Amino acid sequence: MKKKLLLIILDGVPYRNWRRLFGNLEGWVQSGDARVWKHRAVVPSTSASCYASIHTGVSPQVHGCTGNGNVFRLSQPDVFSQVRAAGGVTGAVAHSFWSQFFNRHPFDFVRDIEYDEPDSTTINHGRFHSMTGYGTDNQMTPCDVDLFATLTNLCHRFGLDYGMLHTCTLDSMGHRFYHDCQQMDHACFVMDEMLAPFIPQWRAAGYEVIVTADHGQDDRGHHGGVSEWQRDCALYYFGPADGPPPDTVIDQLQLAPTILSRLGAPIPDSMQAPLFLT
Repeated sequence: MKKKLLLIILDGVPYRNWRRLFGNLEGWVQSGDARVWKHRAVVPSTSASCYASIHTGVSPQVHGCTGNGNVFRLSQPDVFSQVRAAGGVTGAVAHSFWSQFFNRHPFDFVRDIEYDEPDSTTINHGRFHSMTGYGTDNQMTPCDVDLFATLTNLCHRFGLDYGMLHTCTLDSMGHRFYHDCQQMDHACFVMDEMLAPFIPQWRAAGYEVIVTADHGQDDRGHHGGVSEWQRDCALYYFGPADGPPPDTVIDQLQLAPTILSRLGAPIPDSMQAPLFLT
């Protein structure tokens, strides 16, 4: 591959929380080591619909995932399959929906929670969690530093060209506490502090890094609709590429073709959105 890249998705963080609470990420923006833009989700701005669009580069009206209760093996070309077609090695540390969308459906707890499949045409190295039993009283989320460490382990062991990490902690916290509260201030602070030590490690290993969310959340902890609070999040980029002006809004459908372009992998005809990094 021409380059290597990691995509870090912190589920359900609204734009205002990124910009006021993630001090390490904002510090790198101020120092010039990172750039940041507003990133706008597709509609419906439901988690599964956004996951599918981030990696296929097509809208929910095209890929057909209308929400979290409608998860299946997607038929469109995706980032994982295109990287594999170019000879790259892929990995994912994420919710089980990602395995179902891009590897196989349904999710088998024994077979699919951890796999290493060098011949896979999509995800070679998967580490997945299901969050079975999730609710406001028990969020069922893994520790985020463990997830960051797991992705780093896969990079070291298998030489990933493209790796993706997804964590639901802040989305789950937002649904429970909403966003204008001490609990969310602290949760975002902790996430920023846990993520920060890994970014220099990934950059030193030769990776470009994108940190973003799949969607935002409004004042009542909701998303799925069309409001800016529900759709808008931030996107931080660490790497040498040229990007658009700071006030540009990145459309979610731009992520997949841009990632493939950075990696030197073929962009399928189904991905029509323009690149935002060159």
